Amino acid sequence: MALLASSTKSVQYMTAMCTKSLRVRSLCLWSLLLILFGLSPAYLVAEEVDCDSESAECVEPDVQDEPGGALSLAGPEQVENRLHIDSNQVTPLFPSYFARGYFDWKDRVKKEHGLGIGGDYSFAYLNASDSPGEDDAFGGMYRFFGSWEATGDGRGNSGALIWKIEHRHAYGDNIAPGSLGFETGYIGLFLPPFSDQGTRLTNLYWRQRMKGGDLVFVGGYVDTTDYMDVYMLASPWTGYFNFAFSTGSATIPVPNEGLGMAFGGYLNDTLYMIGGFADSNSDPAHPGDGFDTFFSDREYFSHFEIGWNTTRETAFLNNVHLTLWHADERKAVAIPKGWGANLSWSRSVNDHWITFIRGGYAKDGGSLLEKSVAAGFTYQTVPGGNQLGLAYNWGEPNESSWGPGLDDQHTVELFYRIQLWKEIAITPDIQYIRNPALNPGQDKLWVFGLRTRIAF
Repeated sequence: MALLASSTKSVQYMTAMCTKSLRVRSLCLWSLLLILFGLSPAYLVAEEVDCDSESAECVEPDVQDEPGGALSLAGPEQVENRLHIDSNQVTPLFPSYFARGYFDWKDRVKKEHGLGIGGDYSFAYLNASDSPGEDDAFGGMYRFFGSWEATGDGRGNSGALIWKIEHRHAYGDNIAPGSLGFETGYIGLFLPPFSDQGTRLTNLYWRQRMKGGDLVFVGGYVDTTDYMDVYMLASPWTGYFNFAFSTGSATIPVPNEGLGMAFGGYLNDTLYMIGGFADSNSDPAHPGDGFDTFFSDREYFSHFEIGWNTTRETAFLNNVHLTLWHADERKAVAIPKGWGANLSWSRSVNDHWITFIRGGYAKDGGSLLEKSVAAGFTYQTVPGGNQLGLAYNWGEPNESSWGPGLDDQHTVELFYRIQLWKEIAITPDIQYIRNPALNPGQDKLWVFGLRTRIAF
């Protein structure tokens, strides 16, 4: 306990120093990476074990499952978690024997080399009942991701290189599904990640677990939604479509993936803290430019979170957390600085129900909404199987982003994810919008959607 307390104080001190000034923050990422790569203490070195090949409990230390520590602080789309979910937490309607040789090969590579790889292809179609602009959208994306666990001792201390590369595209002359919201006059995103951005770098960072997995550091090319305001239904690839039911409930000006860093860890068995910052001006389609924006522009998005889980194994299924954020002024695009707070509560009941209530407030900063409250539930007959979701959101547009006098928006979403095979899921979806704020001539709007995800 004394060791953990000392570690916690050290992290708090380092976090304070790294957020004290813009110039210091810009140097912290690289200095910490150099420190971590330069260290070679015993707990970072995988130990040899004398394994009995007949024993089911004998697993090489660099690839064995580590205790539920700081890893559980990441969301469902964090690379290591997505690999684990796709491999171990899917219950399909029909058995799948597709490409078993390929999946067996992946398992061998993971066991022998600590290299986990995966990918998926998703595509979605949306149609709006009425729109002053385009009324339908059709597009897809390919993602290739993986993790290489380079060091580990089998007791929760390990270091890994994480990557994710994507190609996002619209089909033909259609717009991408992520653009349809503004075409209809809705302040929001009907399906945010589906853009026509092309090839992009989403992740390329180092993840270091320390103190038996109680403390984690990430630094490099990061996605803040992997570890900020996380809850289990936030993934637009497998859960709700609308951004109002995802990170920040549309009140956080989430930065694009880019250079950044974060610390997180458990203070005891259930209480955790996370803090970090990232480049506000990054463009994942041109990752090389991120060094210039990070070190020259020095306009950052910072966040801090404190939360409580009933257990580490069910983190973010049974969770309460408070997230605070600050965004620097972005001079080139005339977005003022801002700050905000978000509160989230979620609860799992009997492995069938997940309920949640989430809300947020933003003061400037370029967010979509100034105030937002979301509540809903999902139901599944078996964990990892078909899932039904229903949710409601009330949102007040951010006046500094859109101007005064706009109507509050009301959003209802219903989806049903059908897990046909382990690798393939389809999700029909219906969204109802009351008072789309940028389309005052229309008091209601229906959006019908279909999403397909193929994992491999």
